[in-house]
Amino acid sequence: MGTSVPAPAPAPAPGTARRGRLRVADRVYARIAGKAAREVLAEAWAGRSVRGAPPRVTVARPGSTVTVRVAVDAPFPADLAGLARAVRERVATRVVGLTGTRVSEVVVEVEKLVAGGAW
Repeated sequence: MGTSVPAPAPAPAPGTARRGRLRVADRVYARIAGKAAREVLAEAWAGRSVRGAPPRVTVARPGSTVTVRVAVDAPFPADLAGLARAVRERVATRVVGLTGTRVSEVVVEVEKLVAGGAW
């Protein structure tokens, strides 16, 4: 008698395979948010002779969502509410688009107004 060869294991049905887990580090969220905020601020600073400091970003992950806090220097005069709204929208869109993580809140803090330039 010969030896029997075990039959190959059947392939799992689609969607039933064991799934892995992706964990994105806080610093990755912060880098994505910082770049998005810098893009919006670059538009606000365009044509001015002085610029503020780069945005400072902190991130918290309560559960399966992310909360982002962005501290910015803003040009003066400027539409601060419009600038904050644009930063919030760009940061949330970028974080969700690049990581798939839901953004529960984006808080924009204007820490400093910088006068000078085009006014």
